[in-house]
This record gives sequence, C-alpha cells and structure tokens, in this order.
Amino acid sequence: MIRVNSLDKSFDGFKALSDLNLNVKKGSIYGLVGTNGAGKTTLIKHVTGILKPDHGEILIEDSNVYENTAIKERMGFIPDDLYFFSTYNLKESAKFYRSIYPNWSQNRYDQMVKQFELNEKRKLSKFSKGMQKQAAFILTMSSMPDFLILDEPIDGLDPIIRKLVWKYIVEDVAEREMTVLVSSHNLRELEGICDSIGILSKGKMMIERDLDELKSDIHKIQVAFKTPVEDPYKGLNVLHKESRGTVDLLIIRNRKDMVESTINESHPVIFDMLPLSLEEIFIYELGGGDNEIESIIF
Repeated sequence: MIRVNSLDKSFDGFKALSDLNLNVKKGSIYGLVGTNGAGKTTLIKHVTGILKPDHGEILIEDSNVYENTAIKERMGFIPDDLYFFSTYNLKESAKFYRSIYPNWSQNRYDQMVKQFELNEKRKLSKFSKGMQKQAAFILTMSSMPDFLILDEPIDGLDPIIRKLVWKYIVEDVAEREMTVLVSSHNLRELEGICDSIGILSKGKMMIERDLDELKSDIHKIQVAFKTPVEDPYKGLNVLHKESRGTVDLLIIRNRKDMVESTINESHPVIFDMLPLSLEEIFIYELGGGDNEIESIIF
C-alpha cells in the first residue's frame, strides 16, 4: 500500500502541493490525472523518494520512502523524461539493473526483448523516443517490482505496443499483487485498466475514489417535459445544464436513485441516463463544462 499524508511542497515561494493525501491499495492500479501544472510529476517524485517533503509523509508498507533503500529495491519507476547512460546499450543496461535489483528476472528480460524486437547491442541514445520507452519498460518490469510508478508511460508508443505494455502490467497486478500508480493524460486508456482515480488540481487532491463508485455518483442525462415545469431539478447538484429546443442536457452529481425520484416527480416525456466517460467526469469536476470542450462531449 502507498499512502501520502498531508503533503506540502513549495519551490521558491510557489506552493506546488498543498495538504495532499493519496491512498493506493495493494494489488491495485491507481490513475492520477490532472491539468498541466497540477502537480502530478511533483507528487510522483515524492512517492519515489526523489524529493523530500516540506511537510507530511510518504509511506510504502508503513515505512517512509525517502532514502529507504529496502523499499526502492522493490520499486520500478519510469519517468516522463527518460535517462540512460549515454554509452550503454540495452544489454549493458540490463547488467546494471541486475546488479541493483535483487528480484531481477533474466528469463523475463529475454522474453520481453524478443517480444518487443529491440536490438540489444544498439546504444540506447540512438533509439527513438518510443523505443527508449520500450527499453525502459523492459528493464523496469524485468526487475519484478512490487511497486510500479509510471509518469506518462505510453506517450509516444503505437497502439500495438501500448496494448502489450498494459498486458504485462495487468498480469503482474493479478499474479503478483503488484501495486501501480500511473499518471497519464490518456483518460480513455486509464478508464479501461484503473481501479481507482485521483483528480489533482493546483496542487490539491480534488477527488479520490474507486472508479466504479465515482461513475455511480455523477450522471449525464437528457430530459424533456410535455409542458414547461418550474425548477424540476430543485435539490440536485447540477454541474452543467444546456437546452436544445425542448430537451435539457445535464451533468448531475447525486445518487442515481435521488436523480431518478426528483426528475420523475415532474413526469418527463423523455428521461434517459447516458454513459459517462472518465474524460467527461474530469472535465466537469474541474469546471470545464462551459468552455469549447462541451461541444465535443455532446
């Protein structure tokens, strides 16, 4: 389990993270999402022990992660900005990883190199960005981490490779109870694999929920009445509303049974609850429903 308690971090007077809490259950995949500059990478650098908090604590299995070698030996981290030794090829990098990660699996490494079809003898600095991401993933997953931290892991990868990356991650979560924290702007992909979601904005955790639970409490609906009704949505938490002729389109955050009972009191002639994506939840929770993006949603 990964826990972040009351984390504060400032840089030259700028508050990057403020009283932030995060909880990642053992053997689960946690998706961290937020706008650009929300503090996702700063948070990840604390979870991996790269940065020391100004206040608060980061615990993995109830141990502080900062300068904790025993925990870091069991952790895999793929940052958005990759770094490799400039003269090393993939085979030499694997030898280095094998020397510092006690759970290194040579069998997995050999299997993944073959499956991803990378040249072991070519310098990593000569690889394309996408190939470097693949190399980093091979090296990290071959270390058999108990905790996997990923910052934009699929950026620059083609669809076939992305599918292969997620396949390895999901299998390790299922078979070894690996714990995963992943930050990504690809909300549609996260929606398909995450158990929980944390929405970050301006250095603060806005929402942290199981994905299924989050979806059960926020709804997209379309409603029409035969004759005008005075305030048919009274008592509901309406995040967004627009009208198209006689049809109202709304985003509402309440329990499903409360939404249904409130609207049915006014006897609508049309009342449909429509599927709501993680991308839509993200937009409306952060107040983006009144900008140009709404035309894409509806």
